[in-house]
Amino acid sequence: MRLFDNLHIDFMAKRTTFYLVSSVILLLGLATIVFKGVEFGIDFKGGSEIALKFDKPVDIEKMRTEVLKLGIGNVEVKTFGDASGVLLRTELQELPKNVLMNVRGAIESEMTNVYPGLEKTITDSTATSLTYSFPDPQTAIVINNKLFAAGYQSSLESVEPTNTNVNIRLGIADLIKERLSETYTHNPFKVEKEDRVGPKVGKELKRDAVLSIILSLIVILIYLGFRFKLAFAIGAVMALFHDVLLTLGVFAALYGVIPGFNLEISVSVVAAFLTLIGFSINDTVIVFDRVREQMKIHKTLPIEENMNMAINRTMSRTIITVFTVLLTIIALLIFGGEVLRGFAFALFIGMITGTYSSIFVASAFVMEYAKRTKTKLTF
Repeated sequence: MRLFDNLHIDFMAKRTTFYLVSSVILLLGLATIVFKGVEFGIDFKGGSEIALKFDKPVDIEKMRTEVLKLGIGNVEVKTFGDASGVLLRTELQELPKNVLMNVRGAIESEMTNVYPGLEKTITDSTATSLTYSFPDPQTAIVINNKLFAAGYQSSLESVEPTNTNVNIRLGIADLIKERLSETYTHNPFKVEKEDRVGPKVGKELKRDAVLSIILSLIVILIYLGFRFKLAFAIGAVMALFHDVLLTLGVFAALYGVIPGFNLEISVSVVAAFLTLIGFSINDTVIVFDRVREQMKIHKTLPIEENMNMAINRTMSRTIITVFTVLLTIIALLIFGGEVLRGFAFALFIGMITGTYSSIFVASAFVMEYAKRTKTKLTF
């Protein structure tokens, strides 16, 4: 299929207008990042993230009120997927000591319900786990099954027939399950996931994410410098910086503006940034290939005419490709759920900015460089 087959748009003549548009958008984005900041997800900040799934839809405002009563500090509460899903985020990685005693009491109460007057000994106790020893292996098996059915993260210490110990992992989810089960007796729920990330791991992930983006840009600069000319390589990398900063600015500006729309920077969003870098550079290289072809064929034509002809020739391919990709991304935005929403949104913005920058930033920069340095680009 060929669309826009006979385009004759003078893109380079309009470059000053697009310089102004890009500059304004980038400045607004940078100002938002500096003054409002970028909200990082649990992957980078460290903390706990718990997803609950109720049998019926829940009132999220009532849920916020109930969670505040838990005594674990500031907890972010939002819908997760549909109206029956709730996502809780807290900076705590483990239960506070005063809360830990309450959870321990609830666990022992479950044991007593099975075996009144049960003899038990705590052989190991930490902020994240408890290990109980029982008189015989059969008692340990029954208690473990009971606790696991009640939603606790329990397991036998070993699979040996003589094992009498049960290990119980303790997390924020245990406290939440214990307290909220009393409030939502008419609407049972289960803990779908509990993710914990330590602050040290979060800092390492943040550092590695930034390094991965910077290194990808450096490798692209080297590759394009060999394949084309240095001016083309710098123009392409400038366009990629443009795409990443603009998308990051949109994330910062819209965070908290759209209710229920998660725009935190997570590992999946970083993956989206790397994906849009790959997509954008692919589009830019195709345009540059056409520019090189034009300059080989029409050696006496001014560079702006060669640029315009190259961009006009690739416009059909660019629009069809972007439209097809955007259809897939929109499907992810609508049906992908909470986990993929940030990833899909980053790609959605990135596809638009990447296509824009391939035409109006990368090519324009090369032409500007050639004109200002009075360099004749030849192949």
